[in-house]
Amino acid sequence: MQMTRSQMSLLLCLLSCASTNGARYTPDWASLDSRPLPEWYDEVKFGIFVHWGVFSVPAFGSEWFWWYWKGAHKSEYVQFMTKNYPPGFSYTDFAPDFHAQFFDPDEWADIFEASGAKYVVLTSKHHEGFTNWGSPNSWNWNSVDNGPHRDLVGDLGKAIRKRSLHYGLYNSLYEWFNPIYLSDKHAGFKTQDYVAKKALPELTNLVNRYKPDLIWSDGDWEAPDTYWNSTEFLAWLYNDSPVKDVVVTNDRWGAGCYCKHGGYYNCADKFTPGQLPNHKWEKCQSVDTLSWGYRRNMKLSELMDLPRIIKDLVYTVALGGNYLLNVGPTADGVIAPVFEERLRGIGAWLKINGEAIYATKPWRVQAENATSLVWYTSKNTSTVYAIITANPMQNFLKLAMPKTSNSTVVTLLGNPEPLKWIPLQSIGLTVQLPELPSSPAQAWTLKLDGVA
Repeated sequence: MQMTRSQMSLLLCLLSCASTNGARYTPDWASLDSRPLPEWYDEVKFGIFVHWGVFSVPAFGSEWFWWYWKGAHKSEYVQFMTKNYPPGFSYTDFAPDFHAQFFDPDEWADIFEASGAKYVVLTSKHHEGFTNWGSPNSWNWNSVDNGPHRDLVGDLGKAIRKRSLHYGLYNSLYEWFNPIYLSDKHAGFKTQDYVAKKALPELTNLVNRYKPDLIWSDGDWEAPDTYWNSTEFLAWLYNDSPVKDVVVTNDRWGAGCYCKHGGYYNCADKFTPGQLPNHKWEKCQSVDTLSWGYRRNMKLSELMDLPRIIKDLVYTVALGGNYLLNVGPTADGVIAPVFEERLRGIGAWLKINGEAIYATKPWRVQAENATSLVWYTSKNTSTVYAIITANPMQNFLKLAMPKTSNSTVVTLLGNPEPLKWIPLQSIGLTVQLPELPSSPAQAWTLKLDGVA
């Protein structure tokens, strides 16, 4: 039986309109967009994204393997299957080989904690529709009934929270080849059977069961938010769900929503604004520049090295964003050593320079390029951090923008001794640098106390 749009709205109103104490959000964007972003999100700055699913078994090309093979019929994917698998082999035949036999959630959580990340976002379900938990709406196409035969979402969540990190879940609204979704699509999204029977019950179950601190919505772009009933779901999430006071959401809730509606803004993948945005945002970036999921055919030249990652992190934070860095584990449940090396390198840099990142705010000037390219962050009312992302190769560094005073003190993070400096004519200063310590990240931070 098909559910009409009015019946769907009534169902969701029963969820979102129950009486509770406190402010209420109504199921419209004007009300939902007025919700203040929970403070924890802006303070943490750096998180880890994890793309893991059945696509990790072929581990070829990208996590969009199924679509490129059967939807777009890309020649390299078709040839890969013809060469390596027998005729009649289907994508669902990959699922039993998603063993995850080496998956140790505590080991993953240790690596993520060592990276300096403060939140972790796992794919609960990608566009292939396979859920990494025992979804009651996804019989036999989930990690409990098939493949690993374990609750991957729950197991990782327990390990992450033991380390006091925030736990978020990625969820794809649409599924490439789900016949119910395709029927709604064929009807021009005037029917909502997939939303009523699959998308919303599954997402609500995910929230009630795992209580995520963050929902990273995706797969929304083919249909409007009215098809997904996004505003009704978000009203329930913000008013009555078990995470109503802490949960953070992104902006992918229907065609035309991103960079416009929702909690913080992702905008397009790898969004890189040219100036300070007027809304909280996040840059998601993958260590493997060509894929979010694990690829057996990746090359070292296609991976971000540590200096590039740190520059990207610093740029993002200086412009008021959060940085969500992705790694794709193997189907066996292993985080490749090359990814682990990058993550531990970030953590080593943050141990020294983290106070210039965590809980900071954009300064009145975000960057300058006088002696060397410098990015600024700030804290309190009189502390500014100048992050140098390349060795200036000289003993003096000119900073043209800080307004100094007689009480200004300049230090190099990691070195407790104050540095000598002299003011410029009306604004700015020149700092005498010590010999800069070795930094695999090739980035150093000057802390300026007592500046306007």
